[in-house]
Amino acid sequence: MANSKLMDYFNKQPRLGCLSTANKEGKVNVAYFGSPRMIDEKTIVMGLGKNRTFAYLQDNPHGVFMIMEPGKTPTEWKGVRLYVKMTECHTSGEKLETFKAQVAKVAGEAAAKIIHAAVTFEVYDIKPLADFGQGWEKSIG
Repeated sequence: MANSKLMDYFNKQPRLGCLSTANKEGKVNVAYFGSPRMIDEKTIVMGLGKNRTFAYLQDNPHGVFMIMEPGKTPTEWKGVRLYVKMTECHTSGEKLETFKAQVAKVAGEAAAKIIHAAVTFEVYDIKPLADFGQGWEKSIG
């Protein structure tokens, strides 16, 4: 039951989240995204352009999604950190074309044209936004 709460929180719109990645040399990158979708309790799908995030994931398939909502004080902020590993990356073929068609319906053709890859991640760990001794469930409200 708790993970369906996580899916609802992750997929809530409008929202922005950050994906942090690192390449094989340890250089880090963080980029914000509004389009990733959690399709089940352990799987996130998203489209990527031909950018630094895409390049770093080719070197190192691990990353962290962080989603947060402001509060009046730091302890009142809500959010979650999802530790992920890229399990699929399609730069051609049916999965990419299907994904681009779905994006075109929601965000328009211009948004679909910049997608270079359809990427799937497995969630392997979940942490609260800030670890004040509470579980992630409390961190998202």
